[in-house]
This record gives sequence, structure tokens and C-alpha cells, in this order.
Amino acid sequence: MDKAHFGLIGLGVMGENLVLNAERNGFSSVVYNRTYAKTEEFLAGRGAGKRIIGATSLEDFVAKLERPRRILMMIKAGDPIDAMIQQLAPMLEEGDLLIDGGNSLYTDTERRVAELESQSFGYIGMGVSGGAKGALEGPSMMPGGTRAAYDAIEGLVRKMAAQVDDGPCVTYIGPGGAGHFVKTVHNGIEYGIEQILAEAYDLMKRGAGLNGDAMADVLGQWNATEELSSFLVEITEICLRTKDPANGGDLVEQIVDAAGQKGTGLWTVQSALEMGIPVPTIYAALNARVLSSIRTERIAAEPVLHGPASAPAMDLGTPADGMAPLMDACVLACIASYAQGMALMQEASKLHNYQLDMSAIGQIWKGGCIIRARLLQRIQNAYTANAELANLLVDPWFAEQVNRRLSGLRQVVAAAAHAGIPVPCLSSSLDYIDSYRSSRLPQNLVQAMRDCFGAHTYERLDQPGSFHTEWM
Repeated sequence: MDKAHFGLIGLGVMGENLVLNAERNGFSSVVYNRTYAKTEEFLAGRGAGKRIIGATSLEDFVAKLERPRRILMMIKAGDPIDAMIQQLAPMLEEGDLLIDGGNSLYTDTERRVAELESQSFGYIGMGVSGGAKGALEGPSMMPGGTRAAYDAIEGLVRKMAAQVDDGPCVTYIGPGGAGHFVKTVHNGIEYGIEQILAEAYDLMKRGAGLNGDAMADVLGQWNATEELSSFLVEITEICLRTKDPANGGDLVEQIVDAAGQKGTGLWTVQSALEMGIPVPTIYAALNARVLSSIRTERIAAEPVLHGPASAPAMDLGTPADGMAPLMDACVLACIASYAQGMALMQEASKLHNYQLDMSAIGQIWKGGCIIRARLLQRIQNAYTANAELANLLVDPWFAEQVNRRLSGLRQVVAAAAHAGIPVPCLSSSLDYIDSYRSSRLPQNLVQAMRDCFGAHTYERLDQPGSFHTEWM
């Protein structure tokens, strides 16, 4: 084989599947892994008979690539990326391009783009979503960096990406760390939706007494609707229907109730706090994972801290009607999670001059990625109609959903509170919607207190300027 079109560093599951994806779409590849035994195993197995060759060293890897070189790094974020760049940089030539396809912190990507571009190399921070299957069959990809760097890989990534009716699920996101920032927010929205579905499961189990199959039937109904049809609802149905081979019961009930995380949800919340954008649904999802991790403390606290002695029966609807109030609650909470993520990206776009195309982001999330859903067509439509939309909630279609379903969300949150069942995302979403629709909030009193104890001053409704009162 002549020199390869494309190079991959890091033969984890995602790396393997992305290079197989590239090869299937007509791009020959050279692969390198820190341990050559892993490279040999891949070439003898999944890579056998394909236009993929291995490299024994980084020098060998670089030498086997056609120029300008296109190198995708699928390795751990943070220091390992910087270390790899330091090793590769002396071997690169003007016009060569490095792509970080992992979940890197966007500010790290900003720094790397500046450093590499100053050496006449291209650098792209590219979020990749879709899990192992998506990487192989077509993920959603979010590349950021210079436009020239994106142009150099556009032919490759447009073929590798998931395909939907209106095109491939990849577009140029913006300069610097824009691609990794958008991927971070994608994951924050994902945290929210996963927790919303977990709360729905808990309510159906503890509040309505449904078993796994009955709950899965409800999720199947939801997945047939425009508002909730999505990959996450689909796999939730699968998880609830799956049986434990050991005892025939619902497998999900044998899984330890402590959720892991890899950092992107935390980065979303941190960025939101720094930028002054409220993301309570996403924060509640992150906090729920943190609380789940202190399982030993929770087990010890249960007999000490008592819940309601008695509570009225929970009216969540019936399986025959798809648990209608609970569906209303989940629809609005999912909309809130998307709305918060979109608002955060809009603010980041202003602060960093990313010039994000919100409609295009909605389009590339419609296929391949974890949060793909029919609802994203409505999101795409909303930002196509109004690129400066202040918040997704006030788009006419979404506002109608809020007005029609809000009573269901209230009903479910109230019933959960009476029953002592925690619903952090559902309750936070209700607070978010109620706060956003309120023209006056009680923070006027907060400002009065701040001025009273610290002379921080306040503004008045009836006249301009800053004021201070000697409250004592």
C-alpha cells in the first residue's frame, strides 16, 4: 500500500471503530498504539484484510502518512494529549494537521490551537458522540479550530459522519475550542436526560408499582411520540426489559445504584457558573450522580431519617395512557435540559466569538450522537426561524408545549414530594420554567439584604442610578 491517507493514534474501542469507519469510506490508514502488541492484535483481527497498516513507533507512523498528514488522536484527555503533541511536533511539517477526538476541556484546546498554528501546523479539537457503535457506523462530529484546518478534513469527516435527511451530522463549529465546548454541552444535556428518565423509572416503580416489562411498555409508547422519541428513551426501554440470566428478574434491579462520570457534566456546570447562565436541570443531574456515589452513607441514613409516614396515592397516569402526567413532566424536563444547553452555547459564542450556528448544531445532533431525538428537528427549526432566539422556551412550538404540559409537571413534582421520592431534575426543571416565566422574582429582597450588611447598593425601578440606604 502507498502512504496512508489518514493516521490514528490510540486503539481503544472508539479509535478502532473510527479507523474502520474511515477505511470503509475509502480512506487508507496507518495506526499506532503505545503498545505494539495491541496494534498487532487489531491488524490480525478486526483490521485484517483492510487498507490499514501498523506502525511500530511514532517515527514509523509519521513516515507512513501522505502529506499533508492528517492525524487523529484518540487518547486520554489532559496531560497525555500535551505529551503526544510534544513528541509529534518535531516530526511534523508545515500544513500537517493534528485532531484531538477525545473529550478535552475546551480551554486546553484553545491553547493547543494557538500553539500549533503558530508553528504552521493545523490543530482541531473535535467532539465525537455516538459511543462505540456510532464511531463505527457514523457518529456526530463537532470539529473546531481554524476554518482552513477544517477544510483540510471536510472530505473525510463528511463521509464518516452519521447521515440524516438534510445531510451529514458534522459541520465546522467555530474557532479555537468551539468544537470541544459544544461537545461538552452535548454531554451536559445528556446528563440531564439520563437523570430525567431515571427519575421517571423510580416514580413508576415506587409510586405506581410497575415492573420492568410494564415500565418498558410505557417507554415504548413514549418513543413513538415526536416529543420523546430518542436514542436514550429507546435504550431505557431495552434496559428495563432485559432479564437477569441468573434469576430471571429485571437485570436493572441487580445493578448498584452509584453512577459514574468522566468530567464533561462538571465542565458544563462550571462553564455555566463562570458565564452566568442558569443550568439547574443539568446541575441537578450532576448532583444526583454525586449523591449516588455516597451509597454507604445513604444506606446508613435510611433508618435514621424518616420519610413521610403516609402519602396520598400518586396519580402518574396509567400504562394505558402512557402515564400521561409523567410523560408531560419528562417532555418539559427534557426541553429544559436542551434549552439550558443551547443558552449556554449562545453565551459562550458571544464571549469567545465562536459565531456558533445554533440551527446547524441542532442538525448535526439529529443522528449518530447520544442525545439524538426527533425533538432536535424542532430545535433546528426554532433557530432557523430566529437565530437570536433568547431561549428555546419562548419559541412558539416550545411555548405551546410548556403551556399545555406544565400542569402535568406540577402534579408529578408535588406527588413525588408528598411521597418522599427525590426528583431533582423534574423539580429543578419546574423551578427553571416558573422562574423564567416570572417577570418579578424575590431577589429585590436579596439586594436589600446585601446593601444592609455590606453597603453593596441597589437599583430602583422608578429612577436610574445606584442607591444605598442606612437600614439600621
